[in-house]
Amino acid sequence: MSLIKTNMLVRSLSTSSAAAQLVKPPVQVFGLEGRYATALYSAASKAKSLDTVEKELFQFQQSIKADAKLKEFIINPTLKRSLKVDALKHVSSKVNLSATTSNLLGLMAENGRLGKLEGVINAFKIMMAGHRGEVTCEVITAKPLDQAQRQNLEAALKKFLKGNETIQLTAKVDPSLIGGMIVSIGDKYVDMSVASKVKKYTEIISAAA
Repeated sequence: MSLIKTNMLVRSLSTSSAAAQLVKPPVQVFGLEGRYATALYSAASKAKSLDTVEKELFQFQQSIKADAKLKEFIINPTLKRSLKVDALKHVSSKVNLSATTSNLLGLMAENGRLGKLEGVINAFKIMMAGHRGEVTCEVITAKPLDQAQRQNLEAALKKFLKGNETIQLTAKVDPSLIGGMIVSIGDKYVDMSVASKVKKYTEIISAAA
């Protein structure tokens, strides 16, 4: 989406008259989810409600995970958009959501994009982590890291940080990697898994055959 369309989203989400000016987040997230999250960050920043919106979206995300009926309502593409808009307005009013969060849910329902809500919330979390000077890092290994391995890895990754930045490490396990690890920190991505090496060697051998 172009900057013009992103600004249109900002105007839709904002509650102030100074809606047109985009406030750029500290971390850029691409894709449709990133565009909605960017517009949300800009609107919430102007309303001085970044922390409030983050908390509300986290709680809403947990509700979706815990309530199968709510999740089905959110992702079901056969339900009329107008029905979803009205229902979410009711929910927003009932639980006293901020205007910015309420506007996001309403806009996504109106545009038929509620299926992307989970991704938008996760993109907004990344932006808020950047706002707080936190650098998100995900490490995927074939086997779980023990405490010593995790501490050594965190110490090594901190060398990528600047100034007062702190690291937020998430560790996941994927046995298909065979060995090694995949590390993503900020916008950097390194695949050091055995599986990727096997794939590379297989491609080389296939090409030479």
